[in-house]
Amino acid sequence: MPKGSPELTRARKEEIINACAELYETMNFKDVTLKEVGAKTSFSRTLIYYYFHTKEEIFLALIQREYEAWIRDLNSMKESHEEMTVEQFSDELAHSLERRERLLKLMSMNHYDMESNSRMENLVAFKEVYGNSMRTVAGCLEKFFPYMTADDRQGFIYAFFPFLFGVYPYTVVTDKQREAMELAHANYVFLSIHDIIKSIAVRLLQGFKED
Repeated sequence: MPKGSPELTRARKEEIINACAELYETMNFKDVTLKEVGAKTSFSRTLIYYYFHTKEEIFLALIQREYEAWIRDLNSMKESHEEMTVEQFSDELAHSLERRERLLKLMSMNHYDMESNSRMENLVAFKEVYGNSMRTVAGCLEKFFPYMTADDRQGFIYAFFPFLFGVYPYTVVTDKQREAMELAHANYVFLSIHDIIKSIAVRLLQGFKED
C-alpha cells in the first residue's frame, strides 16, 4: 500500500483501535494511555498522534466500531425474518446485545469526558453512527410492529437507549461487588445481559402485542 493511501490509513487506524480494545479487556479506561497503546502497535506513539490526538479519540472510534457491528446484527435480524412476535423480537434484540458486551461496557463510561476531548470531525462521525443505530432499531420496529405509530417508535427509542447505558454495571459484577451486596442485605437479583434486556423490551412493547 502506498504511503498515505486511504487503505494504509484505515489499516493503521484499525491496528490502533484493536490495540486499545485489547488493553480495555484487562485495564480500566483511566489506566489506558497512548504509551500503552503504542506498545501494542507496529509504529511509534508519534505516528499514533497523526491519527488520534487523544486516547479519548481512540475510545470514541472503538465505540463507533462496536455500534457499527451491532447495526449489522440488527439489519441481519431484520432481513432474515418476515414477521416476529413481541417475545421473539425482544429475545433476538437481547441476543444481539449479549454478543456486544464491549459495547455495553463502553456505554457505561463517562461520555462527556470522551467527547469533550475529541476533535469535532471525530465526534460528528461517531454521532452519525449512533444516530444510525437508533434509526435501525426504529426500522425493525416499523417492520415487525406496523401498528406502532412514529411517536410509539420514538417512545421506545427514548426509553430503551438510555436504559442500555446502565446494563453493564447491573449485570457484570466482580466477586467483591457481589459479596458487598450480600453483606448489605440488598436482596439484589442478578440478571444476565440477555435477561435484563429482553425483560425491558417486552415491557416496552407489551401494549403493542398482536390481537
